Amino acid sequence: MDVFVGADWLSSRLDDPGVRVVDVRDEWEYEGIGHLPGATNVPFDRFRSAAADASGMLPALSDWRTLLSTAGVEADDHLVAYDDTHGVFAARFLVTASLYGHPLDRLHLLNGDYSAWARERPTTAERPNVDVTAYETAPLPDEQSPLVDYETVHAAVDAGDARILDTREPEEYATTHLPGAVQLNWRDLVDEETRGLLARDRIEDVLEECGVTRDRRVVLYCNTARRISHTYLVLRDLGYDDVAFYEGSLTEWEARGGPVTGGQRDDDGEPEP
Repeated sequence: MDVFVGADWLSSRLDDPGVRVVDVRDEWEYEGIGHLPGATNVPFDRFRSAAADASGMLPALSDWRTLLSTAGVEADDHLVAYDDTHGVFAARFLVTASLYGHPLDRLHLLNGDYSAWARERPTTAERPNVDVTAYETAPLPDEQSPLVDYETVHAAVDAGDARILDTREPEEYATTHLPGAVQLNWRDLVDEETRGLLARDRIEDVLEECGVTRDRRVVLYCNTARRISHTYLVLRDLGYDDVAFYEGSLTEWEARGGPVTGGQRDDDGEPEP
């Protein structure tokens, strides 16, 4: 099953009790602007850590279970998430679900966001009736989890054998980035017209230009683990297996005194000194 699914695929499954659609926009958008038929609302700020010193990190497991139980999610449901920002917030929801044990082959991001859906398909302001569940999954064991910590990333930077990928905007990268990191704005993989992904061959071209290959480990970071979530799902959907997810990202890296540098990417995809 593909990680990214189209509107046609979802339209034919809106009445399937095994498919749960989740809207991760703010509640005022969900209610005031409208949402996909049958979609439940799990706002983005509800599945982020509440700790002041853990910006962007995972919520507590107990909070996550309560959140999904309240949304009527079962542990074996196919979850389809969407937002209205090309999928970047929805991607963070799905990565969180994966890290907390929901099967990856049952996690899907709507390829195209709410605005793209609303161009041609019905929306509603009516909240669905949701039966509260007893959602419970177990976090991925360390040997299966893509999460990597500061020490692991530091070692990868020192060794120089992994492709360190900065998924932020060029201006942010130019100001400061991890030594040896290559810049790939997550939005470079998005088609602004369709609001979904670029065609697969175009994505492969963009990745090749950045030196991202299947035979080399990829380490992703941004500022607070939101933007890397989208890139992570793209790479997994394309069959990249060795993708590391640095959740602490630049926020933790700088707080712990990790080395940084500045400079633009050269024509060969390597950072200039």
